[in-house]
Amino acid sequence: MTHDLLEPKDTSKHKASDINSVCVYCASSSHVDGKYKDSADLLGVLLARQGWKIVYGGASVGLMGILADSALQEGGEVIGIMPSHLRDFEVDHKKLTEMYFVDSMHSRKQMMVEKSDAFVILPGGFGTLDETFELLTWKQIGLHDKPIIIANVHNYWDKLLILMEDLIEKKFAGASNRDMFKVVDNIHDIPDIIMNAPKAKFDIKSKWM
Repeated sequence: MTHDLLEPKDTSKHKASDINSVCVYCASSSHVDGKYKDSADLLGVLLARQGWKIVYGGASVGLMGILADSALQEGGEVIGIMPSHLRDFEVDHKKLTEMYFVDSMHSRKQMMVEKSDAFVILPGGFGTLDETFELLTWKQIGLHDKPIIIANVHNYWDKLLILMEDLIEKKFAGASNRDMFKVVDNIHDIPDIIMNAPKAKFDIKSKWM
């Protein structure tokens, strides 16, 4: 894939001092439409050009592999975290900056949060949904205050966002939960949103209405 429409890399640009790494959750499927693959490719380039490390699930396949490859080709650093049992399926990426094999999915998710300063949710499946809602829950109960960006490219997450809004309208979640994440339609907007995200911690009291 080419990136001729991107601006040249600006080596003089200063990154936000408190953002060094961004975790990306996305699909491991290689069978998805090419437009979703293009979004992963572009995000890898943009994050690498910011000088941010990418933290992800460590796979060489699907959107995960495309994301990692594009960042590496751009000179970025990529950290993979994968449960050891998945190594048997030979889907682990062999050329990452760092690769960690952990004992469980729980350990994987915790390490991904610990090693990241912000999070981006690209299109994905059950695994991505699992990671997204655990991340939101942890923010809801005050375990982290890091930016969360839902990349609703090509309206992929429309139905999820409708469901989340319905939870709020039916009082199963507080209205302040809307402030826990940002939704973007354009991948190009993600770096600026991460850098300008407020540092305010979510009010845990708002969970219980």
